[in-house]
Amino acid sequence: MKKCTLKGSTIHLSGTFKHPENLTVTQRFLTINVSGESINVLNHTHYRDRVKFFQNTEGLFFLKLSNVTHTDEGMYCLRILTNVEKQRYLFHPGPELKVTDLRVEIPAEIIEGASPVLFCKTTCDLSDKTNFTWYKNGKRLSDSIVSDQLLLSSVSRDDTGNYSCAPRDQKHLSSPAVTLSVRYPPKSVSVSISPSGVIVEGDSVTLICSSDSNPPALIFRWFKENQSSSVGSGQSFIISSFSSSHSGRYSCEAQNQHGSQRSDSVSVTVEESRSSLIGVSGGISAAVVLMAVILMVFIGLLIRRKRATPSEEQNPRGSAHSKTPGAPEDTYMTLDPKSRSSEYDTLDNMKRSSENTDDPEAQEAAYEDIV
Repeated sequence: MKKCTLKGSTIHLSGTFKHPENLTVTQRFLTINVSGESINVLNHTHYRDRVKFFQNTEGLFFLKLSNVTHTDEGMYCLRILTNVEKQRYLFHPGPELKVTDLRVEIPAEIIEGASPVLFCKTTCDLSDKTNFTWYKNGKRLSDSIVSDQLLLSSVSRDDTGNYSCAPRDQKHLSSPAVTLSVRYPPKSVSVSISPSGVIVEGDSVTLICSSDSNPPALIFRWFKENQSSSVGSGQSFIISSFSSSHSGRYSCEAQNQHGSQRSDSVSVTVEESRSSLIGVSGGISAAVVLMAVILMVFIGLLIRRKRATPSEEQNPRGSAHSKTPGAPEDTYMTLDPKSRSSEYDTLDNMKRSSENTDDPEAQEAAYEDIV
């Protein structure tokens, strides 16, 4: 009888024997590999503390072997020694033990949207009915899954991970983890700009295309808005001396063997050069200063004019006195007749009367009276 068990598990083996008649049994033990050198399993160092042996009077024996290893494989037979040296018995064949590991098998390539099946396999058929538990990244999947097969429906990149299987509630006997990698076309394609701040004319600008894909995208194309064909290739697009002619909206397209995707466009614009900005700033400052000076001069002249006008109106006679002293008549005649006082009228009348007489004394007397 063949028995198949998992490495690290505990196995129970049993067999039958017939007690020899008319002989005294001196020793009973289990041996293995009868075709070669037979060893006593019960006292061999390799089995120490791992094996227990039982027998009954009905011709049955039982072997409990724990923490099974691959070196435990073989046929286990009962040997009986008697008081007669040549009367030795070997009950052959006995139970044969096979030891296996668990392993997970997955399809060679899994593309997003497919529904692959994972298998939990052994090198021999396990003797006892075994339910299995599946694990992803060390965490148990649904308790309702007990089969040695795991179906993943319509996989996505979220199903990528390390899968393993183990006998139900015996995680310590788990298979080695196998990585399941879901392949998919580029997603989340985006463009980043370096440097990220203000771009000045003459700067070196680098555009970088990023994407999420499996396998990684190896083909990249760059596009500028309003241009039908691509303007560059490669994951990085470098403009060594940026100018206003380079300004515009740029996008990139990433591609692998499963498809492609284009990013949203980003705006890349140039600011005026530093020297231009300094010149413009200096010109503006000079213009502001000049306007301020002109305004101050204008305000000063306006204030001066307002101050001078009232003094001239209040002193009309002062202007008259500035005329030539040799023309007294003109001076008096400039006065408004309506504004003359009585003294000026008397003086005028007396002058006219003296002019009409031939007597010089009369003329002199008239002037003397006034004085």
